[in-house]
Amino acid sequence: MTRFHYFLIKRSANMLIVVFSTLVLTLALLGSTTDKILTDAVRYDEVNSINAGKFKFQSLDERQKYIDTQIQLHVKTLGLNEPWYSPTRFVNTLLKLAVLDLGKSHFFSSDSGSSNVRDIILEKLPRTVLLFTSSTIIVSLLGLYVGGFLADKSGSIWDRMNSFLAVSSSSFPSWWVGMLMIFVFAFIYHIFPARSTPLIPPSDPYYILDLLYHMILPLITIILVSFSAWSYIVRYFLVGILREDYILAKTAMGLPKKRIVYSHALRNAAPPIITAIALSLASSFGGAIIIEAVFDWPGMGKLYYDAISVMDVPLIIGITYVFTLIFVITIFATDIIYAYLDPRVKVG
Repeated sequence: MTRFHYFLIKRSANMLIVVFSTLVLTLALLGSTTDKILTDAVRYDEVNSINAGKFKFQSLDERQKYIDTQIQLHVKTLGLNEPWYSPTRFVNTLLKLAVLDLGKSHFFSSDSGSSNVRDIILEKLPRTVLLFTSSTIIVSLLGLYVGGFLADKSGSIWDRMNSFLAVSSSSFPSWWVGMLMIFVFAFIYHIFPARSTPLIPPSDPYYILDLLYHMILPLITIILVSFSAWSYIVRYFLVGILREDYILAKTAMGLPKKRIVYSHALRNAAPPIITAIALSLASSFGGAIIIEAVFDWPGMGKLYYDAISVMDVPLIIGITYVFTLIFVITIFATDIIYAYLDPRVKVG
């Protein structure tokens, strides 16, 4: 077995441990609440079906006895007659979550009318990926260019100005910047809509264009909040490399400064920069709840916010699990790329 195979096995084991620990912790925190909500949902459904007039009873006692019997039957069918921490039920729940058998939502449904948590999440996930992947790509490209420019002019007025902007933009809460953008561009100048949820249904052929139009304002907000800090990070990695002997030698050879910065120095700074990009992308999904809730963007973050508001436990557990999967898979892919770019990682 090579060092790289050992490296893969070690990272895969770490990824599985993180996912398993997250599921166990989530179930432990919401276990008793889940039982209560599911039992109340069963009781609510039974009472509604009785009130709908599907059954006739001779007396109130007979009616109540029938309701209690049906509730006990459904509780047993769902496995709620055992406590959430019982080994059998706990293991079964973990196995269902592992294969994305996430149950049904009590308050939400997909555009197609499905109440399955998996269907709802798979419908919202592409919109979150679209918004935050697009913003990460744009911020990264701009940051690479501006960061290289600032690294070449370390200590200049431009460098000091960007450092000030990096500290300032990082100090402002993203929700505050988002509300300010909505106030200016939606209510004062009427350029963009205040809500980022398209008004036309997904079945409309122009839905994608309308979705992209509604995405512009939250996209600009994310770029404004992240751009200066990302430029500073790239500049930080490049400043040290530009002082290396081989860079000074290439400068003495008369190579153009731009080629030295963006070809030779940036290539050697690639491992930490790629790691920073991947971590930024993974963490942005976790912070999606704030931006999406402010702009009413129809993605996973807004869904998470709404699910917490009404304590839709199956949906909360499902989204937590999916966000965890996205995060650990991104980190795993980053480790593999880093090991490929820097072989010393595999040896370590």
